[in-house]
Amino acid sequence: MGKHAAHIVWDWNGTLFHDNDAVIGATNAAFAEIGLEPITLEEYRELYCVPIPRFYERLMGRLPTDAEWEVMDEAFHRHYTEWRAACRLADGAEVLLADWQSAGHSQSILSMYGHDDLVPLVRGFGIGPRFIRIDGRTGPSGGSKAEHMVRHLAALARVEPERTVVIGDAADDATAALRVGAQAVLYTGGSHSRASLEEMGVPVVDSLAEAVAEAERLGAGGSPAA
Repeated sequence: MGKHAAHIVWDWNGTLFHDNDAVIGATNAAFAEIGLEPITLEEYRELYCVPIPRFYERLMGRLPTDAEWEVMDEAFHRHYTEWRAACRLADGAEVLLADWQSAGHSQSILSMYGHDDLVPLVRGFGIGPRFIRIDGRTGPSGGSKAEHMVRHLAALARVEPERTVVIGDAADDATAALRVGAQAVLYTGGSHSRASLEEMGVPVVDSLAEAVAEAERLGAGGSPAA
């Protein structure tokens, strides 16, 4: 990695992988399992939070029981896998990843999507070689990204946290970046509304091209763009 270049840690779902339709379809299938009404993408973006049981609490008025959580979690992942087949990379992602690598910069993926599903999916798009590391979630679903970020950066021995920029679509991405002393850029094309992202106090952008440009400034020690 160049002396004055950022290392980008990319989020996958909702960021590089444009899977909004799959997420909403699977979420509503999970809700139907326990009699909840379906929601729209706009409602999802306004209410979504992690850990996921808290998201369900916002909709139900209470936390789901352990039995309800197990039913919804299984239904979500089963239906998501079916819907996922029609989803593609976000607009411009392939070119941005190739250009960042060609410039001699490094990048990796950290996702809360299951590792055994994530790795073949990334490789199936032909972009695996763009990353120096790809980490998905291991263990139960529903947790926070911060602990995973600690382990991810620890495994990237030559990557300095202060030169690292996390690009994601969720408030949790900014929280995870803060945990390790990295910076974050949040993208409005995924799971959160712009208003909820702006509450995190980090740069918020409407395209991945803007996110990469902002990451380049931040990684070089610059101030976030206004």
